Amino acid sequence: MEDSIISRIPLFEGMNPDEQEELRAMMTQTTLRRGETLFNEGDAGDRLYILLSGKVKLGHASADGRENLLAVLGPGEIVGELTLFDPGPRSTTASAVAPTELLTLDHNQLMGFVESHPQLAKDMLRALAQRLRRTNTALADLVFSDVPGRVAKALLDLADRFGTSTDDGVHVPHDLTQEELAQLVGASRETVNKSLAEFVSRGWIRLEGRAVTLLDVDRLRRRAR
Repeated sequence: MEDSIISRIPLFEGMNPDEQEELRAMMTQTTLRRGETLFNEGDAGDRLYILLSGKVKLGHASADGRENLLAVLGPGEIVGELTLFDPGPRSTTASAVAPTELLTLDHNQLMGFVESHPQLAKDMLRALAQRLRRTNTALADLVFSDVPGRVAKALLDLADRFGTSTDDGVHVPHDLTQEELAQLVGASRETVNKSLAEFVSRGWIRLEGRAVTLLDVDRLRRRAR
């Protein structure tokens, strides 16, 4: 693990090099294959994870087996922070949707570090608040937006976080199956596929397996409102 890896994580970029090195020394590194589970809903939570590369989805399963995809997290984001501030069982299942590298930090070690570095607690709460804000927006969209609008907004959000500009538009390697994308917007796979097909026919997007290129971002933004 390179010495500079901590400085490239937004959560820790405000720390000085000595503090970053002290925290790095507490961490271990782990990898996940696509489809491999990091932890299951109901598991005891005793550690925090920081994504270095790849993507992890957070999902919740209902009693009848239906699944809801709550978020897709990428490099620089944290996983498992809720049990740090509110000890208890995991509230979601986390699994990789792409080959993923993570840093692992034991809660007890982290809390000891936070006590002597209170700014880190503020930074972690800010990251948690950003996640909560996205969740609140998604809940509001389920009530007030139709499925095509939610699909457009999901594509734009994925583009903001994982997209890269190309000559054609914005290339977004989201790594999600059609079923996972449907779970992310809270609709059936058939309805989401119909929305995607409409966007393709209008020339707004181009589908590329587990990726998409946004060809007309402005029209997608108007459709997402």
